[in-house]
Amino acid sequence: MINPILLRSWLIGALSGAAFCIVGYGNLSANDASALRVNEELPLSAAALDEAKALYQRRCGACHSIETNRIGPKHQGVFGREAGSALDYNYSDALAQSDLIWNEQTLDQWLANPEATIPGQKMGYRLSSAEERKVIIAYLRSQSETSVAP
Repeated sequence: MINPILLRSWLIGALSGAAFCIVGYGNLSANDASALRVNEELPLSAAALDEAKALYQRRCGACHSIETNRIGPKHQGVFGREAGSALDYNYSDALAQSDLIWNEQTLDQWLANPEATIPGQKMGYRLSSAEERKVIIAYLRSQSETSVAP
């Protein structure tokens, strides 16, 4: 039997993702990308953090949340966490058995091509824009630094 709450979450996420595609949320324009440039040495400014959060919500929010598990696992405290270890989430065997630790490099590889990073995982989304990946990774880092353990 299908869990109606999970089905509803999946449908909302799928429709949200489709809506973003229909209204033209493609890659960031050159102006948007330069405005969001991230310097890994410095924390995000308040304005850059707001923009990064909006990008995270557009690209990841259909399936993920910082605070709660949804279709995908929560991202709170993701930096330094072992892949497949967020509490109360049903990971694929491939991800749960991996020994990957999330950091800038592993998140960039994962977001660019999850299946190439960990064959057999269940995430079916790729983020082709290196600039968007960089901004989202900086946002995830900021949320890991301000949050408590997973």
